[in-house]
Amino acid sequence: FTEEKLGQAEKTELDAHLENLLSKAECTKLWTEKIMKQTEVLLQPNPNARIEEFVYEKLDRKAPSRMNNPELLGQYMIDAGNEFGPGTAYGNALIKCGETQKRIGTADRELIQTSAINFLTPLRNFIEGDYKTITKERKLLQNKRLDLDAAKTRLKKAKVAEARAASEQEVRITQSEFDRQAEITRLLLEGISSTHAHHLRCLNDFVEAQMTYYAQCYQYMLDLQKQLGSFPSTFLSNNNQSSSAPVQSVSAPSVLASASAPLPSVSNSIVTSGISELKSSSGSRKARVLYDYDAANSSELSLLADEVITVYSIPGMDSDWLMGERGNQKGKVPITYLELLN
Repeated sequence: FTEEKLGQAEKTELDAHLENLLSKAECTKLWTEKIMKQTEVLLQPNPNARIEEFVYEKLDRKAPSRMNNPELLGQYMIDAGNEFGPGTAYGNALIKCGETQKRIGTADRELIQTSAINFLTPLRNFIEGDYKTITKERKLLQNKRLDLDAAKTRLKKAKVAEARAASEQEVRITQSEFDRQAEITRLLLEGISSTHAHHLRCLNDFVEAQMTYYAQCYQYMLDLQKQLGSFPSTFLSNNNQSSSAPVQSVSAPSVLASASAPLPSVSNSIVTSGISELKSSSGSRKARVLYDYDAANSSELSLLADEVITVYSIPGMDSDWLMGERGNQKGKVPITYLELLN
């Protein structure tokens, strides 16, 4: 081996097919490790938690169950909501948000568990199993090649007939052993193609697990938004502030533009023009309520989704609000919760 490195000895080259297989195996091992490690980071961003899980795994013990980040945030929100009072608008909203965050935390746990079983474990089995076997057989092949080359060198240096005959016999034996080891290594390396096919199926499982997780999260947030009747304007404005507060100075068209996504049945231009006409006239219009709304104080009117109320504008009223009437009940209502009817 030293003489080869110094250029003082000839080296038996492997055939091109075997070299290509070796290169493919190394490439597969390199990228499998990178993908596996980065997937672990994606599923568990906390490096301390990853180290702890690794230690427990090596000790063959179950890691203690702890709340993940969404679950912890959800618990804080629920505790805060109960502290502020479930009967208050903010306390009630915090509890609803907290419950949703905890559901997202549960979905996150399911994603990690499914991904670990269907994706990370097969990748790790390849690195720690199949590739280790390939590496072992490849080292044996390297040793057989060195034995063969050493025998060839002794044959070249043999001067006496008896020594030459013994060297020729040694070359035949080492050549046979080298060829047999090369065939074993080749068969193992050709299995890399089936490894790619297996990892492709595992990748599909991982994508499906992610798709399920994100679909669950989207549905949870959609349900939460409906429960809260949330629009950008409701988060910007504080119902307890006076109408002169800076955060309530957002104009109706801009608020409606930002809230256009949750209102697919009504275009911005129609809503904006309808509100403008209503505010410029002294008349009243019928409006359908899009989402439930809990009045924050006695000056507001609580709303139920799909009910029809009468609305009208009062000069000097904040641009985000209209006066609403339902029978003998009267109060301010947010315009983003309404669909004006023709």
